[in-house]
Amino acid sequence: MKTRKSLLVIFAALAAWLAAFVSFALPAAAQQSGASPRFDIGASPQSGGVGASSRFGVGTPTPDGVVAIKAGKVVDPETGKTAANQIILIEGRRIKEIGPNVAIPAGAKVVDLSRATVLPGLFDAHTHLCMTVIPKRDAGNYYFTTLLDTTAYRAIEGVANGQAMLQSGFTTVRDVGNAGNYADTALREGIERGWVQGPTIINAGIIISVYGGQFHLQPEKKDLATPEYLFADSRDEMRKAVRQNIHFGAKVIKIVVDDQDYIYSADDIRFLREEAHAAGLKLAAHCWTHPGAHNAAEAGVDSIEHGFRMTDDDLQLAKKNGVTLVGTEFTQKMTEALGNPWEHSVWVDRLKRAYKIGVNMAFGTDVDIALPGETCGTLAIEYIDSWVEAGVPAPDILRAITVNAARLLGVDKERGFLKPGMAADIIATPENPLENIQTLKKVSFVMKDGAIVKE
Repeated sequence: MKTRKSLLVIFAALAAWLAAFVSFALPAAAQQSGASPRFDIGASPQSGGVGASSRFGVGTPTPDGVVAIKAGKVVDPETGKTAANQIILIEGRRIKEIGPNVAIPAGAKVVDLSRATVLPGLFDAHTHLCMTVIPKRDAGNYYFTTLLDTTAYRAIEGVANGQAMLQSGFTTVRDVGNAGNYADTALREGIERGWVQGPTIINAGIIISVYGGQFHLQPEKKDLATPEYLFADSRDEMRKAVRQNIHFGAKVIKIVVDDQDYIYSADDIRFLREEAHAAGLKLAAHCWTHPGAHNAAEAGVDSIEHGFRMTDDDLQLAKKNGVTLVGTEFTQKMTEALGNPWEHSVWVDRLKRAYKIGVNMAFGTDVDIALPGETCGTLAIEYIDSWVEAGVPAPDILRAITVNAARLLGVDKERGFLKPGMAADIIATPENPLENIQTLKKVSFVMKDGAIVKE
């Protein structure tokens, strides 16, 4: 009995010590690391239950209550207009009011951006947050990356990449596969439930493809393309692949049309589109070749990804059928890093022709490589250089990286605009991007869902 009482005393002491450690040591460590002091220590607002932050003292920043932003200039990317000396009033996660004469409530946190230009958060409509190719280790080939990195590792990698995107001003992304066994779903749910900080994610789950995916396999190791791809050649396989992705958390369906000698026909793609649309999801189609892009444009997919070899006829067909081009126009730096420097001029030429023809376009990058001194966020924003090189005016670049992408991703009722009732996804730059688009590389302030994550 005496021993039992002694043990109870010891356990009680240990519990008290642990509680003290969690209460004091972890917050102190967060302060030493430079972490934001606005961490959620209660229930996750998305899940409605007890969040990760309440258990470990870390998580996503919570909304700063009532915030008043004094903006020197506010840009509306849709209209291309700029308003001076505006007050943006945020309550919780949403914009309540915006205008020159908005009253600032007593007790509101005031953010002085009177020398900056304020605009909606940026969008990247083609990311791979849960895959990072390490050039020396992987010989620049993501096939090796998928063999060496586990899904668990890639989910953690996605956290770091998501935070890097947010720091560069990207508050919403569409993550289009290459995430192992649904690391992208885990990442999205972790962000939504308040476990980690990151952009809003529309994720694709596992990419659907004809047999082989984007790899060329050998007979003894046929399984090495899984779980990276879902092979679907018959209609039953296509339907099952779409439904599997939806079941495991996909918010968009991604297919690879033409990375094998045999490709999806227009009828195949139309079937996949209808199956996705029946569940309320959009269909993104990876197309590298002219035949693949032509089939996708004919089928009326929601977006063509890359479109590297699209002809003018393909672009005209895409325009006619309301297809958005997410062109991922690789910069010179990226094509050199990938060992294909000649490709850059092809990307720029296709972008120039697409703009001239009037195809609807949304900004996307396809960044999936680690380069010294760079993050996926800094690499992604550099893609505006390809647009400038193609002669696309700054207002149209800004529309592609905000409102066009918001509509493609289907979040335009929530994000992509600075209007009352919209989510408070807000960034600031030193100059007006309508006049100098390069200022997007110098984002100085980021607010995500009403929480300040960079200032």
